[in-house]
Amino acid sequence: MVFRKPPDGGWGWVIVVVSFFTQFLCYGSPLAVGVLYLEWLDVFGEGKGKTAWVGSLANGIGLLASPVCSICVSSFGARPVAIFSGFMVAGGLMMSSFAPNIYFLYISYGIVVGLGCGLLYTATVTITCHYFDKRRGLALGLISTGSSVGLFIYAALQRELIDLYGLDGCLLIVGALSLNILACGSLMRPLESSDSPPPAKTGVDKVPDQYFVYHEKERTVEENISILEKGYVDEKCVNSMPDNKQDSILNKNVLNSINVNEKDTYKKKVVEQTNFCKQLAKRKWQLYLNYWEETMVLFKNKVFSALFVAILLFDIGGFPPSLLMEDVARSADINEDDYHMPLISIIGIMTAVGKLTLGILADFKWVNTLYLYVTTLLMTGVALFAIPFAKSYLTLAMLSGILGFLTGNWSIFPYVTTKTVGIEKLTHAYGILMFFAGLGNSLGPPIVGWFYDWTQEYDTAFYFSGFCVLLGGFLLLLAALPCWNACTNQSSKLPPNTYSYKVASSA
Repeated sequence: MVFRKPPDGGWGWVIVVVSFFTQFLCYGSPLAVGVLYLEWLDVFGEGKGKTAWVGSLANGIGLLASPVCSICVSSFGARPVAIFSGFMVAGGLMMSSFAPNIYFLYISYGIVVGLGCGLLYTATVTITCHYFDKRRGLALGLISTGSSVGLFIYAALQRELIDLYGLDGCLLIVGALSLNILACGSLMRPLESSDSPPPAKTGVDKVPDQYFVYHEKERTVEENISILEKGYVDEKCVNSMPDNKQDSILNKNVLNSINVNEKDTYKKKVVEQTNFCKQLAKRKWQLYLNYWEETMVLFKNKVFSALFVAILLFDIGGFPPSLLMEDVARSADINEDDYHMPLISIIGIMTAVGKLTLGILADFKWVNTLYLYVTTLLMTGVALFAIPFAKSYLTLAMLSGILGFLTGNWSIFPYVTTKTVGIEKLTHAYGILMFFAGLGNSLGPPIVGWFYDWTQEYDTAFYFSGFCVLLGGFLLLLAALPCWNACTNQSSKLPPNTYSYKVASSA
């Protein structure tokens, strides 16, 4: 498929709108799972670490499967993947309303919903990057705010639905709302070139001539002579017989020749199909080898290698607050009358503000997006260290707002990835990075929950989370330093279409 130059507008703004609502509908419930987390603790009576697996799987499994999601989007396109994923998200939410135990939720809510969200996220980001170049930061910031607005609204919506219809009714209604993803996905028109290349030849046509055992060139001289002699003898015998016998013999010869031709044609087709399958298997194996070769080339880029470590550690430490902040407040014995707004809603609305603000900043030429991303990591680590000292709703609300704003760095992460490896390798590189992000999302909340089950307090857990995020930020900063780039550029060159970060460079 050949893509035109990104129009930076036109139908691209329709893509932004539908991608916004797609992320709003699919990520609203999984990101606001903290409200459901409290209900599941009471209903099933399991430990905090064990129950936290439901929300962590829902937010992590889609990212873990990002390489597969990237392959699906590349093979089938964003629109079919979005429509199919809409059914997955809606079906998973509705099945969760019938969960008899926590293990059923691991499958229905954690894996089915999580995988659907991962497919939708990859589809929306990929098609938006195809439609925008100069305004890519703004476009990615706008669509990524959909999940944050969904977190803000769904946190209050799910709490209200639980009060009115119970936990089961809440999940059924939220699943029905997710069916609107089908309408959004149908509008994701691919950006294709009008002068697309001619259709490829069929599989049989692609089979080389040397594989045809019945090819004329492969007949030996003796075979050709025997065929000519046989035809001469048959013709002589036929001419020496009466007319009625000649007709019967001619008819018999015609039938025999037809049967022989049919057998030869069948054998010829079998050989053609067999060799076609062999060629297809060799081609697929070569593509597989090329995939791993391209992966190894990506990891030769020091910035990319540091980026995957940073995103892993950031999600281990930075994701748990959005899932567990409500339980942190309850563990601190904060009076519910002091609640002016759910803490998860504060995280959600500030994440939307952060995504939009950071996305706009990324479009300025004087802003280095890598250093901007590193700054958000370091500030997130400091905010996580401050959570154990928050003993009132006001301080927890302030920290929730700060963490939400800094978590908005997700909007510039695709931008940083594009500038690091190039638009041609975005889908490949982004799938790898999202795999490690999903691993961090899956491990973070259970680790924090286990710390609580072990110590009966959250202080040690958030010290660990802050250390992980700070470590990832410092490693990425070290990889981006000008002196480090100067040393690596002298020893080796970056692969084509990559972007080397320096102090003087702009992203």
